[in-house]
Order: sequence, then structure tokens, then C-alpha cells
Amino acid sequence: MNAAQELQQHLVQAQQAFKSGQLQQAVRLWQQVLAADPNNLTALNMLGEIAFRSGDLMQAKVLLERLTQADGKDSQQWVNLALVHQGLKDEAGEEQALFRALCVAPNDLLALILRADLLERQGKMHQAAKAHSMVIGAAPPMESLNPSLRPAVAKSMEFKERHDKEFGEFLDQKLAAVYKNFGASELSRFKDSVDIMLGRKRRFDSLPAIYYFPNLAPIEFFERDEFPWLEALESATDSIRTEFLAVHAEQVGFAPYLNYPDDVEKHQFAELNKSLQWSAFHLYESGKRVERNAAKCPLTIQALDACPQPQQAGRTPTAMFSLLKPKTHIPPHVGVTNARLVTHLPLIVPDHCGFRVGNKTREWVPGKAWVFDDTIEHEAWNQSDELRVVLIFDVWHPHLTTAERALISAMAGAFEDFSSESGQFEL
Repeated sequence: MNAAQELQQHLVQAQQAFKSGQLQQAVRLWQQVLAADPNNLTALNMLGEIAFRSGDLMQAKVLLERLTQADGKDSQQWVNLALVHQGLKDEAGEEQALFRALCVAPNDLLALILRADLLERQGKMHQAAKAHSMVIGAAPPMESLNPSLRPAVAKSMEFKERHDKEFGEFLDQKLAAVYKNFGASELSRFKDSVDIMLGRKRRFDSLPAIYYFPNLAPIEFFERDEFPWLEALESATDSIRTEFLAVHAEQVGFAPYLNYPDDVEKHQFAELNKSLQWSAFHLYESGKRVERNAAKCPLTIQALDACPQPQQAGRTPTAMFSLLKPKTHIPPHVGVTNARLVTHLPLIVPDHCGFRVGNKTREWVPGKAWVFDDTIEHEAWNQSDELRVVLIFDVWHPHLTTAERALISAMAGAFEDFSSESGQFEL
């Protein structure tokens, strides 16, 4: 048996002895391996681990430093060395070992946790917050995380939340004097930016289900001055409401707002599909006037026709009375395209009704219209015991040029032609 074979035999015997609980025999064999091969990685690692577990931190330090000098390609080697330095209360050595571990594997979760803990012990709270954020970013979902690491990741989440709250309060206090120099409308977007940065609000973007037009800013609720026709629409509220009440009394022409086929996934709309809890009386549908309904609401049609409704064959104009029955919630969702916006003219609004678009929540006020981008996540609710009714219709996005509107209309026409010929596409 040559020297290499004898060395390998000692390694096998040492591992077998260790597994069977013969610790002294395993240590003796690994020491024999080191005597013949001073840089043997397996022997250095195992003897270093045994020394650490037995409390001989100085010996563990010597062995693990030899290991990292001989190899250092495994982040766990550096993590183990960092733990030894931690036990020796050598923060400089611990910091350097963690640095080397993360140079090898920047997303090593244990190394990130240890670094966040070290910075916290050192009182470097801002750096610790950043380190805890990196822990959160590197950690998988809690349910798939090693149970032994879950408390540490939960601590990182709590630390980050607490730090952000403290920073937010500090920032609010510092900016309060500056805010006095500006009006509410001037502050709105900036305050949203701060809240999103601090995690007090979510970031919402335009996420149309079908067609996205680039370079249109995702704005939840648009300013009224973008739509000079709103005032005339609102002045017709009483007439429009009277026409609605007349058709509602007849109870003819109302249909579920959602009508998915049985073989299509309903997602969050399963409860509302084919339900009159959320219903509509269509005046324009899929680009065509619903004559039987429109004939009953001439003043409403007159008001709608004065608004810049999109012309997209097979899709728009679309306009309806939207009815939301008591104790009904429309779950979060997005619309099909940001090339058009949605207008609400509230007609009947009991208490305890609300509407959210992105981070903005509003209550409908009868006769006060608004325009919003429905490709930003939005939801609505009626927690009252009465019916809520809103006139809903589409309008062109005001930031589209005349040419762009014409091009979008032409494209929609092409889609309609293709769909009618092949049945393969719908916009």
C-alpha cells in the first residue's frame, strides 16, 4: 500500500469512526492524515469543527484559518471561521471572515444573517437595516426555508419594518416645515414617492391585460382640468339618474357584469361571474350602441356622445349603468388597455361604499365624476344595505395625439377583421 492509499484509508476509517461515535479514534486518524498531508481539507475541516463544538476556540481558529488559506473556495469555511471569531469576541476577524464568505457566495443566507447581526451588535443601525434587507431579499418563502433559519429571517423583517417606521417618522418631521410652503396638489406625488420608498404604500404600474401603449404615465385619478367636458356631464346628472330609475323600475335589460364561459378560469371573479350582485344596463357594448336600451335613455346618450369616447371596432365605445348590490365587493383587477381611461359618474351612492385605484381610495359623491386609469389595480365595494349605481364609460387617454388615436382605431379594426375571419383573436 503506497502513501496515497494509506492516507485515503485513514480518511475512510476516520469518517466511519466519527459516524459510529468513536470521536477520539476519529480525531487520532485525522491527525495522522494532517501529519502526512498538512493541507488536507477534510481533516482540517473536521478537526476544526470538533474543536469548535468542544469549546476549544483557539484551536478551531488555527485549523479553520489553515483550511481557508489552503482552499477558501467554499463560503461555509468562512462562515465557520466567522463563528469562531464571534465566540472569541473578535469582531474585526468576524467581519473579515463574513466579507470573504460573501465574496465567494454573495447570497449565502447564513453569512448575510451573521453580518446583519454583527452590524446590529456594533450599533451600526443604518448599515444593519441594509444588511437585514439583503437577508430578506436572499431568503426563500418562509414555508420552504430551513426551520432553523426562520427566526433569523423573521427578525430581519421585524428590524427592517421598525427601521423604516423610525426613518419615516424622522423624515416626516424634517419635511413638515417644507410642506408648509406648498399646496396639497403640489405635494401629492412627492408624498406618494416617499411612502412608496418607505414601504408605507405599494408601487402600482399600468398593467393592461391586452394592449399597452408606452410612455403614458400611470396616473390613478386624473386631474379634472384634463377633461373640459366633465362639467357638462355632471350638469346632466339629475336627468341621467331619472332615466336610470325609469329603466330600473321595469327590470328589463339588466345583465350580470361578468359572464365567463363555464370552461374558462374565473380567478378572483368566481363569486361574481354570472351574478346580478354586480350587474350592468348596457348603452354601448363592444363598440355598438345597444338600441333597445339607448332608446329608453335619450338624455344619457346625448351626454355620452358629447364625451371623447374611443372608436375601436368590436371594443369601444362602451357605456353602462353599473349596479353594485349591498354587501358586494369587486376584487382587485386591471383593465385591458391604457390607451383609454374610464369615467365614473355616480348616480346613487349610499354610505359605506368605496373605490380604490392603486394607492388612492375615494368615495363616490353623486354628481361628481372622475376619470381613472383602470390598468392600475383597482377594486370597489358596497358595504351598505342599499344599491349603488354609477354611469361608467370609456374615453380616450388625453395624452394620445390625434394621429395616435387614429392609428389605434385602425389597429382595432384590423383585429376585428382578423377575429371575424379566424376567430383567433380578440382585443
